Amino acid sequence: MLKIASWNINGVKARLARLLGWLQQAAPDVVVLQELKSIEENFPELEIGDLGYNTAVLGQKSFNGVAILSKRPIEDVTKGLPGDPGDEQARYIEAVTGGVRVASIYLPNGNPIDSEKFTYKLDWLERLYAHTRSLLELEEAFVLGGDYNVIPSDADVYDPEAFAEDALCQPESRAGYRKILNLGVVDAFRALHGEVAYTYWDYQRGRWQRDEGIRIDHLLLSPQAADRLSACDIDRGPRAQQKSSDHTPIWCELEDEEG
Repeated sequence: MLKIASWNINGVKARLARLLGWLQQAAPDVVVLQELKSIEENFPELEIGDLGYNTAVLGQKSFNGVAILSKRPIEDVTKGLPGDPGDEQARYIEAVTGGVRVASIYLPNGNPIDSEKFTYKLDWLERLYAHTRSLLELEEAFVLGGDYNVIPSDADVYDPEAFAEDALCQPESRAGYRKILNLGVVDAFRALHGEVAYTYWDYQRGRWQRDEGIRIDHLLLSPQAADRLSACDIDRGPRAQQKSSDHTPIWCELEDEEG
């Protein structure tokens, strides 16, 4: 069994105690983190290593930043999403661990929609589509986890009207995400659950207390990984803690490969 989790930590140094506590409690085999807000040299590799995790990190000062943590060796690391050598934002890291290729994705937010930020988001989605298509040609198990900053449907947001002008809900954003799904990858949570569930609650206006959230953190599985999918859920526990990230972890379990 391989337990793989994704968590937008919203500042790894600010949430380090929360992260270490959750790693001990939940004991995932692999974790992909987003929004580190830290350069690689300042990443808490020693503290995380004391819990038995190897690390691969792509950092950026004060913004973005992604990482892979694994109890298994980490190999074949790729830093940066292919397709634009000039893109300096730390939003993608990929590696092989435990016999599965995993990626940590921090897709651009894209707001406001009348700015170049939205264009960057859509371009990034197109690059992710192209890269996912190339990964599928390898015919291997992979999990693309992270904060996609896309609300797939109105069922994934507490108030669709309130988000009508938000980049996360725009038809172009949803179409870009759906285009990736249509390649044949599987949204692990939706494959096993039909109910309303969220992974993010804004700090403002008591959103958490009223369960007014959105589902933007996803685990997308190749067919080879989806065939081994046995469980997937959203761990709301970390979001309920003091000084928490505004996101909470999502995780899946893959059965061991037969043979």
